[in-house]
Amino acid sequence: MTHASPAQSPVVQGFFDPATHTITYLVSDPATGQAAIIDPVLDYDPAAARTSTRSIDAVMTALHDQGLTLGLVLETHAHADHLTAAHHLRETQGTPIGIGRDIAQVQATFAPMFHADDVTPDGAAFDRLYADGDTFALGELTVEVMHTPGHTPACVSYRIGDAAFVGDTLFMPDYGTARTDFPGGDARTLYRSIHRLLALPEETRIFVGHDYLPKSRADFRFETTVGEQKATNVHVGGGVTEDAFVTMREARDATLGAPQLILPSLQVNIRAGALPPPDASGRRCLVLPLNVLGAT
Repeated sequence: MTHASPAQSPVVQGFFDPATHTITYLVSDPATGQAAIIDPVLDYDPAAARTSTRSIDAVMTALHDQGLTLGLVLETHAHADHLTAAHHLRETQGTPIGIGRDIAQVQATFAPMFHADDVTPDGAAFDRLYADGDTFALGELTVEVMHTPGHTPACVSYRIGDAAFVGDTLFMPDYGTARTDFPGGDARTLYRSIHRLLALPEETRIFVGHDYLPKSRADFRFETTVGEQKATNVHVGGGVTEDAFVTMREARDATLGAPQLILPSLQVNIRAGALPPPDASGRRCLVLPLNVLGAT
C-alpha cells in the first residue's frame, strides 16, 4: 500500500504466519525502493524437527517482484515463539542484522541454559547493535530506535516516518499487551515503555508483532494507531494507572503456559538465527533442557 507524504511514510506490507501468529514486515521507502525486513520467520516443524524457508521466501518474492532492494534485517527482540530467518537472509543476501544492544543481557541469561558455548554475551552474533535514540537511514526515510523493554530487557521499537513497529510490546487494542514473566521482563517497565509509544502523534500507525485473534473478531489484524491504542486498548487504554496495569499483568501472566517453541526459538535467536554448530558427526542439534522453564 502507498500512503500520502511518501518522504515521511514508508510502504508497509505484512506477511502473517498462521503457525506462530507472527507478522513479518517488508518496509520500503517509496522514493528509492530501499527496504528492510522486520522480524522474519524461519518455519519450524517441532514434530519432525525440520526447518524450511517457505515464509521468508514469500517475502523475498514480493520484494523482487516490486523491484525493491533489501538493505537491512531488523529484530525487535529475541523471540520466544518463533525462529528467526535473519541468519538465512544474511547468508543468502548478505544482509546485515540489527537488534537492540541489550540483546547481550538476553544472551547472558540463555546461552548457559543451552550450553551454547559458541555464543558470547556481547551481541557479536548480530551486525548492528542499537541504543535508544539511535537513528539511521532507510533510503530517504529515517529510522529511530526506541528502547521499549518490559516484555524482555532488550526489546526495541522502530519508528519509521509515520509508522512504528513495536514487536510484542503492544498487540491490537482488543487483545492488549505482552506478557512480562520471561527472565528480565517486568510489568512496570512495560507500562512505561508503552506510554513512550503512546506519546507519539495519535495518527502514528502501530504495527504489532502478533495477532492471536480474540473471540470478539474473526479476521486477523496487525495495524492500528496510537490514538486507537490510547482510547481502547483493553489493558492500558482510557487512562489505566500504572499500579492497576501491573496488578492485572502479573495476575494474567501467572496463568500463562510457556510458548510452544520457546526452547527451540531462544537457542536459535540468541545466535541471530544461526543453527547450533554441528557436532562431530556433522549434525546440528537443538538442546531441550529439562525442568528449567519457570525456574530461571
